[in-house]
This record gives sequence, structure tokens and C-alpha cells, in this order.
Amino acid sequence: MTTSHPIAGVYAAAVTPLGDDSNLDLKSVPALLRFLASRGCHGALFFGTTGEGPSFSPSERETLLRTVRAYRNLVPGFRLLAGTGTPSLSETIDLTKLAFELGYDGVVVLPPYYFRKAGDNGLFNWFSELINKAVPRDRFLLGYHFPNVAGIGFSVDLLSRLKDAFPVQFAGIKDSSHDADLARTLGERFGNDLVVLTGTDTYLQMAMENKAAGCITAPANLISPDLREVWDGMRAGKDISAAQNRVNSQRHILEKYPPFPPTLKALLHRLHGLPKWSVKPPLEELSNDLIDTVQREITAL
Repeated sequence: MTTSHPIAGVYAAAVTPLGDDSNLDLKSVPALLRFLASRGCHGALFFGTTGEGPSFSPSERETLLRTVRAYRNLVPGFRLLAGTGTPSLSETIDLTKLAFELGYDGVVVLPPYYFRKAGDNGLFNWFSELINKAVPRDRFLLGYHFPNVAGIGFSVDLLSRLKDAFPVQFAGIKDSSHDADLARTLGERFGNDLVVLTGTDTYLQMAMENKAAGCITAPANLISPDLREVWDGMRAGKDISAAQNRVNSQRHILEKYPPFPPTLKALLHRLHGLPKWSVKPPLEELSNDLIDTVQREITAL
């Protein structure tokens, strides 16, 4: 049905804990790790889009990545992925090296999103230099395909070139394109050779039917038990329609209140007692009235 690659599974695109001053709230990292691990996540991606990655400096990223790594022993077997992509190749190399030096299981890398007209040859050269300089031969990089936000993504031909050149290190992609046709094309073109982790909760069943390895999603911060039920059921050949329907309903509610980071942080506090984390500007906190509305809709399911 799907790959048994070491990074296959259900991952939360983790929120980043922040205090009221928008500085990192490092003391609450253990609570976040325990929460995600206890609810079926195989691991978490730090500093993805939901983690507000582009809003943080390299030194801030290093501080949190080191802190998360220091508490990893609290959640044995929990996998760690780091978002390390920036428009700067040298900065991306440094962050990627750091992640692997700290023992992270993989990195998720946006293409250099400032350069939206870059062609496949330029992107191939950019990722080749990154992999050659920063990714150990037995470790894994996932390209982050999110063209609707980043303005640039991965063509199927580029994926094929990178996979051929780096069959182990270029493991695959986090696909946040919300493109069902692409999900099917990736399965047809690559089978189990390319690790595909969908970023669209509502596509999990369909993506896994097309050889995807799992998911990395924002709603997984909240709905990972149902996502895990889908993932486990698909691998066991069970009927997972009820769990996928629950996932769909929850995702559709959350999509009504973008962007995800402030909504998820508010609900994690209200529903699960995690600290009341803030967001970094330019994102804004939700009003209490809006939080009440979202909470009512989610809990009514």
C-alpha cells in the first residue's frame, strides 16, 4: 500500500511556543512534545509554515532546535524534522548542517522562494550544492512543495533528477500543493521510491492509495488521533472512511479561520490546557469572540 521508509508516518507541523513578547517560550517545549507524542504523532516538523519559520532568525531557530533536541529523551522514538529552507543558500546550508549535527531525522526545505522565476536547472544546482555540503549520505531531505504560498515549487521532472542524483539523501517531498492530480501523478511516476508526505489532511487516504508515506499537517497539532487512525488503517487494509470523514470535517472548520498558527494556538490552550502562546507579527491573535466561535464548531462535531 505505501512505503516503509524510516520517516513514513503522521507528523504535526508544530506550532512554535512563544511568550507574550513574541520571544521563544522554551520552558513549554516539553509539554508540546509530550502532547504531540501522546496523540499518535510519529514526529513533528519545527519551523515549517505553521511554525512561522520565515519569521525567525537563524539564531532563534538554533535555540529552539537545540532545546527540542535536549528534551527528545522525554518522548522515545519521536522523530524530529527541521524546516531549514531560506532564500539564502549559505544560510540554508548552515541550518541544515546544524539540524543533522543535533541528530534530527530529516530536514524539510523550501526552494529559494524569493527567486520565483528560477528554472529547474537553477533549482537542481541549488539543491545539489545544499545536499553535497550539508546532508550526510545516510540522512534525509524532503523538498517542501508549497507553490501557492512560496510562489515556486518542484516540477515532476526536477523531482526525478534530484532522486536520480541523490537516491537516499533526497528522500522526497512534503506536498502542500492541495493538488489531487499531482498526488496521483507522483504515485504513478515514482511508486514507493519517493517519500511523499501530504500537507492536506483531507487527502490522506487518497494520497496513501497513491503510495504516499503519510502526512505533515497543521491540523495534526489538534487532530492527530484521527490522522493516525487513517494511517494505521490504510497500512492494515482496514476501512478508514469514518476516521477520514472526521478528519475532513475538522479540517474544513479550521480552514475557515486562517491563518493556522493563531487559531491552533488558541485551540490548544482552550481545549487541551497548553500555554497561551502568542504569534509573531505580522500574524495577529484571534479575538476572544472568534476563538469562542471556532471552539464551538470544533467541539460540536
